[in-house]
Amino acid sequence: MYQVGIIGCGKPWRSEGATGFGMSHAHAKGYNASPDCRIVALADISEENAKAFQAQHGGDRIYSDYHQMLAQEKLDIVSISTWPHLHAPMVIACAEAGVKAVHCEKPMAPTYGEARRMVEACERHGVQLTFNHQRRFGLPFRKAKELLKSGAIGELQRMEGTCDNLFDWGTHWFDMLCFYNDETDVEWVLAQIETRDSKQIFGAWVEGQGISHFRFKNGVRGLLITGHDAVPRLSNRLIGSDGVIDLYYDQGLHLRMWGKGDSGWRTVETGESVGDLDYVQRGVLDLVDALKQRREPELAGRRALRATELIFASYESSRRRGRVDLPLEIDDSPLVAMLEQESP
Repeated sequence: MYQVGIIGCGKPWRSEGATGFGMSHAHAKGYNASPDCRIVALADISEENAKAFQAQHGGDRIYSDYHQMLAQEKLDIVSISTWPHLHAPMVIACAEAGVKAVHCEKPMAPTYGEARRMVEACERHGVQLTFNHQRRFGLPFRKAKELLKSGAIGELQRMEGTCDNLFDWGTHWFDMLCFYNDETDVEWVLAQIETRDSKQIFGAWVEGQGISHFRFKNGVRGLLITGHDAVPRLSNRLIGSDGVIDLYYDQGLHLRMWGKGDSGWRTVETGESVGDLDYVQRGVLDLVDALKQRREPELAGRRALRATELIFASYESSRRRGRVDLPLEIDDSPLVAMLEQESP
């Protein structure tokens, strides 16, 4: 029985006073669905939130300081559901405390250096590290990859995505484009961002608009477009030599295809339209099974770091006004650096 600790309890999504999505509640449902786990400890700066979480999901003891929880509890797994600037110190503290696995919310961190150090710390201490890119477990996304691998649109040539920003939402789409392309490494990134209308999401800066063009080592191109016009149609598009697969949100998540032998678009039923929080639970169950079987989990830290590298390489390309060849060798956030230069 794995002993589980939660850092950051929060309020459930869309509940009174909620300031986020309450992802820790979705994490907890995954642990409680596993016969191998028991939530034993909670850490939150709000005792009220922790007690409400405890009443709903369990947890024997409550701490106001996660360092104290790590010191006093013999935890096997720790879930972290806090704002991005807290992720790196918390993940590293868990690794140094001797836990077996850490499951952290995305985006990884506000700078590329922090993201890289999280992965390095867990590798050094033999800790399984995962990040909640939960859409890898969505049936529409998995069906799209299945169709792609079956040759339904011929040879994959280009992949596209649209969303609000490259960081908070873009981390999902960068990760999914790598998912479709069998985790192939990226060679270079050429990008531009617009800092007008930049804003903070959960304390981290994101651009107002952006475009990132990148090339995988197998020749496939990727394109991610962000900003005002991209928001109404959050999407993934896979373009092959003989057709197109389209995933898009319109009062639910839909999958359609125009492939070999088709005279036009046809809808592909997957039995699932909206289920992001269900995907979170599936991710938790996978990381628990991976820990038991000593295999790599679907949400492995190295995969999250690849998506994060694309985020910061896009910002760096805009800062340099040129192509960035990978691996990325910076430590900061080029976006934040540019915003600081612009401020009076």
